[in-house]
Amino acid sequence: MTKDELLDYLDSDANEFGLDAIASHGFLTATVVGKPSPNWLSAFFEGNDKKVPDTIKHALTAWKNELYDTLKAEEPIELPFDASEEAIDFGEDSDLTAWAIGFVDAMYADEDVDWFDDPETEEEVATLTLPMIMLSGIDEEMNDVQDEEILVQMVNALEDNITELFLLFHTDD
Repeated sequence: MTKDELLDYLDSDANEFGLDAIASHGFLTATVVGKPSPNWLSAFFEGNDKKVPDTIKHALTAWKNELYDTLKAEEPIELPFDASEEAIDFGEDSDLTAWAIGFVDAMYADEDVDWFDDPETEEEVATLTLPMIMLSGIDEEMNDVQDEEILVQMVNALEDNITELFLLFHTDD
């Protein structure tokens, strides 16, 4: 299965349990940059991974590996939405919001994997993931921040924050 076929599947009615293509990118990005989550595939399909064709699961794993390889090669992950200031859509149905929801879903998908459990990195992880949490709209207390300038700064920080999280969790430096 090609990546384009996978993306078409994710955005189709046949995808009963997984996220759409944009949210999937956010989810996979988080699984790549964060602490290893052995149950990521089950979490992605909300525990219904046995009902999903193997070709879909293999293609999703290949996409995840592609994202990992990009970061490992010290290249930034290309975000699946237009992040230019004049094009940013902060609406609840926007690609930006969908991507951020997917990212945050993966952060908390496995209760045995806590990104914040190391006192030495807890504050840095909180700082680096703040844009994803705010842009997802998941934390209702943060929804009161309507300052578009701050939100634009958060969007502009996403690529760097993704890279920093990857380095934080996957290097010894």
